Amino acid sequence: MIVRAVLLAGAASLGGCVAVAPVGVARTSAAPAAATPAPATVDGVPAGMQYLYGSGEAAAASRQAYAAMADWVRVRLAGRPSRRRILPPRPDDPNSVVLTEDATLASPRFEPCGAKPPAVVLDVDETALLNTGYEYSDARGHLSYDAARWERWERSDGRAAVAVPGAAETLAALRAMGVTVIFNSNRSAATASFTEGALARAGLGPVRHGQTLFLKGDAGAGSAKDARRARISARWCVLAMAGDQLGDFTDLFNAGLTPPRRRAAAEAPAFARLWGRGWFVLPNPVYGTALAGGYDEVFPADRRWTDPGPTTGAR
Repeated sequence: MIVRAVLLAGAASLGGCVAVAPVGVARTSAAPAAATPAPATVDGVPAGMQYLYGSGEAAAASRQAYAAMADWVRVRLAGRPSRRRILPPRPDDPNSVVLTEDATLASPRFEPCGAKPPAVVLDVDETALLNTGYEYSDARGHLSYDAARWERWERSDGRAAVAVPGAAETLAALRAMGVTVIFNSNRSAATASFTEGALARAGLGPVRHGQTLFLKGDAGAGSAKDARRARISARWCVLAMAGDQLGDFTDLFNAGLTPPRRRAAAEAPAFARLWGRGWFVLPNPVYGTALAGGYDEVFPADRRWTDPGPTTGAR
């Protein structure tokens, strides 16, 4: 999901709905405008970028998610229960993991599969493709988000991007199983040919716009993805979805919820059972809707501690 980070120190309001935040903090219309202290850096590299683009931990977490997705799809294709207990959707569930257009957080319903062929749906940026070159440019230049500069990045040849660890191998394995791999991205439909090329260069293709690649402007308004998911579900039985933002699974999570309510929604029984069992999340501490919330929202009042200081006479 393209909800870019801004790399300016301090915080200010833009149009009353978008926050300009410190290094490594998201700029998103779905998140409240709250200032957050900038993370510690080494050589000026924001902590979130250190983790996502440079750490073994991020690579391991990504490979773990992709391995779990491949295993899940194998079980679904086999049409038999897993050896371990799995809450719905079961491996033999006749429904896809895409919510119906009339679903709500309180009453989630899923698209029926019928005789549709199997598919998986993935976000592109920081889910399948790491925008390493773009983020280097941001970090090195201490730059804020600029839509024109991001479009220039979309139109680049993709040499400075790389597949997320585990993605290329897993997508190749899924295709070998007869599963169609579909990307649903908030990159622009106007730059579709460049996105096709970048995915192919990273070993994630082949993809074709309008068939296995759906982009911002193809259906629905703005960055919302549900209209595109509905179009995909009309043709395919979606066995699994992967993304780095909750909006990669349903736009309901971005319907003006405060950070505590959003977290509670993701942990509600109807959705908690999906994580790792049809819905697979990739790490992204660099930008997006996850990076929101002040002290009162992030730290519940009954989960705080104040250091009492050294006890007199303690050794």
